[in-house]
Amino acid sequence: MPAVADLNKFEADIRGEFGIGSAAQYGSADLKKAVHVNENFRRANFTSADMREADFSGSTFNGAYLEKAVAYKANFTGADLSDTLMDRMVLNEANLTNAILVRSVLTRSDLGGATIEGADFSDAVIDLLQKQALCKYASGTNPVTGVSTRKSLGCGNSRRNAYGSPSSPLLSAPPPKLLDRDGFCDQSTGLCDAS
Repeated sequence: MPAVADLNKFEADIRGEFGIGSAAQYGSADLKKAVHVNENFRRANFTSADMREADFSGSTFNGAYLEKAVAYKANFTGADLSDTLMDRMVLNEANLTNAILVRSVLTRSDLGGATIEGADFSDAVIDLLQKQALCKYASGTNPVTGVSTRKSLGCGNSRRNAYGSPSSPLLSAPPPKLLDRDGFCDQSTGLCDAS
């Protein structure tokens, strides 16, 4: 029986499990300042990888695992990050300009200072406080999907996604305060009175 490393190499050689994707293994890898422009990382594993200041612009990550990865100041301009698991990922000051994050799971991830102009977060799972912080400066429209960044984040008083993700304790009951039409009211809390 082949070792796990041999099996992973075999899957990568045949373009992943069932011949779909890359199945590349970058778990805990040191990818600092690496350049991987317009590459296919579909279903690849980047769990706990150090991706600081790396350039992944235009790359495809559909279905990839990026949980606990550190991508401080990483460049994901125009990258397809749809259906990715990005739980507890560090994306501080990352460039997500025109990125597609449709149906991505970003629970407990930190996007502080990230550039999100033109990013599409449609149906992404994002914690409420993180969503409110992003709504304060969200702008642009994704050139591929044609969806407004603000609309994809649910900025405004949309009942469908005003309360955050399943990881948010506010989901169990509507909070005593609601978002205003711009997605925030009070500068310190990001909330405003419902009355």
